[in-house]
Amino acid sequence: MQQNKIDTCPFQEAMDLMSGKWTMTIINTLMAGKMRFKVLERSIPGINTRMLVKELKQLEKTGVLTRTAYATVPPTVEYALSEKGISLTPVLAAVQDWALKNMETKN
Repeated sequence: MQQNKIDTCPFQEAMDLMSGKWTMTIINTLMAGKMRFKVLERSIPGINTRMLVKELKQLEKTGVLTRTAYATVPPTVEYALSEKGISLTPVLAAVQDWALKNMETKN
């Protein structure tokens, strides 16, 4: 059963958008500017190629990032944040500030 827009919770929609394990890390990394796939992959320690591809497809589907493919051999693909993705900048900054204040190593 599909919910009407009125019945959905904006907070839950936002959490669903950001629910991937690597989603926020990818967005944060792309805040530095557009990147080719391999550069993006090397910029995120611990992520594997399959997971990165999956997360990028989801973020493109939701309009958070754009994918530009160039007709080169081998194919070149660049990813960049869309306006929707850029609008997440203050959210990520707030999360980072919170982490810096509250995630200190326990003595």
